[in-house]
Amino acid sequence: MTVRPKVVVVPTARPTFAVEVAKVRAVAARALLVELGADVTGPADLVMTPEDVAAAAEFVTADADLVINICASFSDASPALELYAGLDRPPLLWSFREPGPVGDRLWLNSLCGANLFGHALLVHAGLSARLVYGDPSEPAVRDAIGAALRGDLPPAPDVPSVVRERGDTDEVAEALRGLRGRTIGLVGEAPTGFTPSRYDAALVDKLFGLAIEEIGVEAMFDRVDEVPAAERDVERADAVAAQPSLATLDPAQVALSASVTTALKSWRDQADLSAMAIRCWPEFPASLGVCPCSSLSRLADAGTPTACERDVYGAVTMMLLEALGAGTTYLVDTVDLDAERNVVRLWHCGAAATSLAADPSAATQYVHCNRKIGVAGNFPLKTGPVMMARLTENPGAAGLRLLIAAGESVPEPNRFQGNTAAVRLDADAEDFVHGLVSGGFPHHTVLAWTDVRPALRTAADQLGIPVVEW
Repeated sequence: MTVRPKVVVVPTARPTFAVEVAKVRAVAARALLVELGADVTGPADLVMTPEDVAAAAEFVTADADLVINICASFSDASPALELYAGLDRPPLLWSFREPGPVGDRLWLNSLCGANLFGHALLVHAGLSARLVYGDPSEPAVRDAIGAALRGDLPPAPDVPSVVRERGDTDEVAEALRGLRGRTIGLVGEAPTGFTPSRYDAALVDKLFGLAIEEIGVEAMFDRVDEVPAAERDVERADAVAAQPSLATLDPAQVALSASVTTALKSWRDQADLSAMAIRCWPEFPASLGVCPCSSLSRLADAGTPTACERDVYGAVTMMLLEALGAGTTYLVDTVDLDAERNVVRLWHCGAAATSLAADPSAATQYVHCNRKIGVAGNFPLKTGPVMMARLTENPGAAGLRLLIAAGESVPEPNRFQGNTAAVRLDADAEDFVHGLVSGGFPHHTVLAWTDVRPALRTAADQLGIPVVEW
């Protein structure tokens, strides 16, 4: 008699994504598991609320042969830690391809959700999650799931160990000295379940000499309310002159966006800030009534690195790259994998500097992809050679580690509403994506169009930061 493997399946999602599509995919994934002989338990409906997570926890038991989290759409990492932190084996994260048409929003953002789960589980629970990427109808996915049911999880890719070119030690040391004494401005707390947005202020000071200046979201809203109408109108006129598509949007939201930009610039100047990391949601759209993406773009175009989702280590990475000569950069999610073309698509909601547009004269400003209110950029990012970098926690050790990758941003229409780059990696793209998840790297990396990798490696050497380079 064949013993059917006991499999716990938890489908996680978030209401701001296309939940009906997510539900269809989750049902198909569960059906495939049953077809392949699994004894499936777990919640039948999408897990989206704290109450849903608590109910799902009843199914996650020690006698399961396999635990699968179906990342039916993006979700923050709260369920990962609440459900799986006590497991003695890595969970399998199953993420789906993006189904929407070219130019539409990310319907699911499933891969990014798996990436965020992977970071949380390794950094905060010591578990190296494994990834299956693709839809239930794909033969390769069927094979991978069948192997997992037999106890053979997808392997964690080997981390490359090649020693690569270094930069001039004196120039790098001077660049690092130039960071010391500078300040990053933080607005608000880390979003719930966004583990990469946590940070160690003492470590940031020790390594880089950077100070942190904090202000609450409500205090920032007070500053927005206090912006004089004359100053708001000057910023609005400047913004419309630089970004004419703003004239097609709701005038009230364009005016409010101008007030946000003015308030952020004023705080930057008063506090002598060199970068900002902003809790950009949920309060900005839900309480203030505007998305700050276009404001962050305006600051970036003016030379101030801006990181959304209050990502401090992301902001530090941007500052480090800038100090080494990378110029303007952008904080991105890895949201899509085209293994046949060796391409990953890098995206975020619309806070890219217009100077980073494939065509800066056509750097359209529009409504936010999920919130459907202004103001956010909607244009493809420029093409050419690129590099990616990210400072992040070093699991099981003190300090930070540094992720590096490189490739070429290739021409294509803006795949997802917001700002997208299609990057053909120098390394194997499938290994890279699996390495992000199993290696516990953040869902955010920093994308740059000037290659400063030799100097960046030297900076890591001088700071005692280990490098993981794909």
